[in-house]
Amino acid sequence: MIRNKTVIRTLLFIRPMESMKKITPTAAELEILNILWNEEPLTVKDIHVLISKSKDVGYTTTLKTMQKMTEKGLLQRERNGKSHLYFSTRAKEETRGRLLDRLVDSAFGGSASSLVMQLLGNKKTSKDELDEIKQIIEQMKND
Repeated sequence: MIRNKTVIRTLLFIRPMESMKKITPTAAELEILNILWNEEPLTVKDIHVLISKSKDVGYTTTLKTMQKMTEKGLLQRERNGKSHLYFSTRAKEETRGRLLDRLVDSAFGGSASSLVMQLLGNKKTSKDELDEIKQIIEQMKND
């Protein structure tokens, strides 16, 4: 039930496309978005507890980051008693795609093949991963 409300809120949250394209989450903001994409809605306290498991961060830092994200349009909040529930306003795939496009353009001169070659060269790729990559390439050839 809550998930349906989240989808409706996300669809109703309208911003001009030009301003949405310019908003790129920082590393800290992306960490919060990843938490919300897995389990939303959440309070600042919920998110702070989850982030604190992997690094030392103050509650007020988490709160301030989430307030800035709300101002930027990355999050939406709804009053829930004395606290607020936070929702992401962007789909995970949309955000990842935007970040990846930015990385390819800025670090690889717009060359997706350079990115893939760098990735495959930096990390040991398993046979299963290589097979999956081959399948994706074949699908792309056929489309």
